[in-house]
Parts: sequence; C-alpha cells; structure tokens
Amino acid sequence: MAAVDECTATAPWRSVSLTHVEYPTGDFTGQLLAYSSLLPVFILVGFVTLIVFKRELHTISFFGGLVLNEGVNWLLKNIFREPRPCRGAHATLTTEYGMPSSHSQFIWFFFMYSFLFLYFRMHQTNNARCLELLWRHILSTCLLSVSAFVSYSRVYLLYHSWSQVINGGVAGSIMAVAWFIFTQELLTPLFPKIAAWPISEFFLIRDTSLIPNILWFEYTVTRAEARNRQRKLGTKLQ
Repeated sequence: MAAVDECTATAPWRSVSLTHVEYPTGDFTGQLLAYSSLLPVFILVGFVTLIVFKRELHTISFFGGLVLNEGVNWLLKNIFREPRPCRGAHATLTTEYGMPSSHSQFIWFFFMYSFLFLYFRMHQTNNARCLELLWRHILSTCLLSVSAFVSYSRVYLLYHSWSQVINGGVAGSIMAVAWFIFTQELLTPLFPKIAAWPISEFFLIRDTSLIPNILWFEYTVTRAEARNRQRKLGTKLQ
C-alpha cells in the first residue's frame, strides 16, 4: 500500500490527450464518430509497422509526406490562430486553434495520395486489367467514404467548424498532390541509388518501384521458395 506522502500530488495531473476524444454521453452516433477520429492514429501505427517489416522506400516516402503534412498544419494553425467553435465544450484539447482541422488535413492527404498512387503509380497488367480497375475503384470509394466520415466527426463532436474542416481537406489534398509529384519526379529516380547505399543494405531497405504488383510478386516468390525447400527436405529424408 502506498504511503500517504506518495499519494499527495504536488501538481495537477494531466491526461495524455493524443487519443482523448470526447462525445456526448448516451449518444451512439457520437461514440462511433469519436472512434473514427482515432483513425489517423491507427494509420500512423500501420505505417510504422509497414516500415519496420517491409522497409520499402516508397512507403517511407509516403510516411514522410504525412509527417510533413502535420508540420504544415501546425504552421497554418499558428498563422491563422482561429479558435475552435466551442472552446468550452471539451476539457482536454491539444491545441486551442482549429483552422485548419488537423484530422481533416491528415485524412484527406492520405486519401488523395492513395488515390494518385492507385491510379498513376501502380503499373497495369494486361491479363487482369478489368479486375484490377474494379478493386481500385472499390478501394478508392471506401477511402473517400472514410475521409468524409472522419471529417464529419470533427464537426459533429464540436471540435471544428465546417470551414475549418473544409480548409483542412483542401490543404491536405494540395499537400498530397505536391508530395506525390515530388516523390514521382525527384525521389523515385533516386530510389535505386538510395537502396544501394551501404546503410540501406545494412537495414535491408529496398526499392520495389519497377515491380508491377508487389503483393503477387512476394506471393509467387515465397511459394516457389517454400516448394523448393520442401523438395530439398524431401530428398534428404529419402
């Protein structure tokens, strides 16, 4: 049991507000929208996981664009200094400024860059063109719906006004287009050289820019290697 002196706080306690999202008690829609507001955090965790296990240069570049986009959002907020619509509605806020919405700017950067990647970056294969286009349309529609859902949640939960959310979406989309062009025109030609650096080879960083379908490529290579090893193992056991 803790001593009395240890339980006496010398300073007021604060919560870690990174994932602190409030919604009206008993409001199921608000609760659902509050959880949707956590999607940017899940996306960032997913990127870190991909980078650690895949170590692919374009994924690292995509993540770098997201981080840069967050930096631009912080800069814009401190330039405009527009307060949130209902400053007294929430007890815990990371910033007092709301223009533009960081959630909206983040999710629309993610959507726009993913859209450009799907339709302009991924190589077409003639033998499955219709099927590939179909799943790209479906995935783009899902991402668009999620982006709209997250943006609406910020207005519904009184964290931002419509103008702050819309401007955040516009800023994120512009940033995504600019970063995509920068990656395609300037960074991608350098990826083979970067992948050949000794430090890149040490950390197993790779460039898959010229592989049309990395998922299919990894599947076929892994399956062929597994069969080859199984065949060798069977030969040794005979």
